[in-house]
Amino acid sequence: MRVHPLPPLLHNRPERIAGEVAALATRLLAEGRRVAVGFADCGTYGALDEVCDGLGLDRLPGLHCYDLYAGAERVRATFEEQPGTYVLTDFLVRSFDRTVVTELGLDRHPELREAYFAHYTRVVWLAQHPTPELEQLAARAAATLGLPLTTVPTGLVLLEEALAGLLDAPVPATHVV
Repeated sequence: MRVHPLPPLLHNRPERIAGEVAALATRLLAEGRRVAVGFADCGTYGALDEVCDGLGLDRLPGLHCYDLYAGAERVRATFEEQPGTYVLTDFLVRSFDRTVVTELGLDRHPELREAYFAHYTRVVWLAQHPTPELEQLAARAAATLGLPLTTVPTGLVLLEEALAGLLDAPVPATHVV
């Protein structure tokens, strides 16, 4: 198995995810490779499913990666309990300064914090591998947003199961070389 990563900052521009996946998958299929998509919907509002359906590809289940860490029902309940929840994963905790602060311009215009995050009421960190270092980074991210932090240990079991299911899916005849 080979992993062909796409830029993680695509999550800041989800309207670009489907096009990037289509371009990479089309190239890999043309090389005779079997392709599976390691994205949930990730804010594409069905555009990724259209690409996958059009190319005959399977993708990870769920609306977003949060479903793959905590489970769709648990995530739904989290948002129902407190709709103003900002969610972090281990990746976002590690890259918060780059993916949130720099990308949103908060490093240059801190006054934008209130405009961007005025309706958020808490930060929930779905902790896949909590460590003291990540705990400090998560606390710092929440403090940057001016919000309280709740840590929810999740591990990787649901993601591992979803990946196993994706990789165990039958190979479509059109993808066999």
